This record gives sequence, C-alpha cells and structure tokens, in this order.
Amino acid sequence: MNFWETVTGSDLTREWKALEARAQALPADHRAAWEEVKAHLFPYSDFTGRNLMPVLDGALGLLEETAADGQNVRDVLGEDIKGFCAALADGEGGRSYRDRWREQLNRNVARKLARLGG
Repeated sequence: MNFWETVTGSDLTREWKALEARAQALPADHRAAWEEVKAHLFPYSDFTGRNLMPVLDGALGLLEETAADGQNVRDVLGEDIKGFCAALADGEGGRSYRDRWREQLNRNVARKLARLGG
C-alpha cells in the first residue's frame, strides 16, 4: 500500500469490493447473516474503517467455511449476532463510537470539575 492509496482510501475501496464479491457467492441465509454482521460491526469502526477490514475479512471467511461445510449459519453464529459481533470487535480491541464519546465526556467533566474545585 502506498501513501496515495492510504490518503485517498482507494485500497479500502478495492478491499471492500473484493469482500462484497465474495459475499455474493454465499447462500441466501449466509448473505443475510453477512449483512447483519456488517451492520453490527460498523459502530466499532474508526474514522476510515481501516481497523475493521481484517475483522470483516475473518467474519466473511467464517461464513464461507460454514457455507462450504453445509452448516446452518445460526448454529455457528448463534441467535445473537449483535452479541457475536460485539465479542468479535472486543477481541480485536474495538471500541464503539459510544465508548469513545463516553470517554471524551468523562474527561471533559473531570477537567471542568478540577477547574471549579481548585
């Protein structure tokens, strides 16, 4: 990856298109699960989404393997796909935008209280 690709995000576009092409080859129930996985992982993204690409690639790989083995997607991911995604993102050190906002708010409140108290 060169500097220009990093700045413009063209490498992410290329990776994203490759992921979506792979997802189109999945059976319908696995594609539906892929859409749910994407929706539940996006809140853990940083500004560019670059931090999620390996996570999304791994999740899609898991869906591809289960489809190839003929397994039911719910048997692998469970009924709580949102919880699966939270655990997956947490395992990668992901924090949601809410976590980042909460930390920022707590820092700002602590700073204000410190000024008022002393």
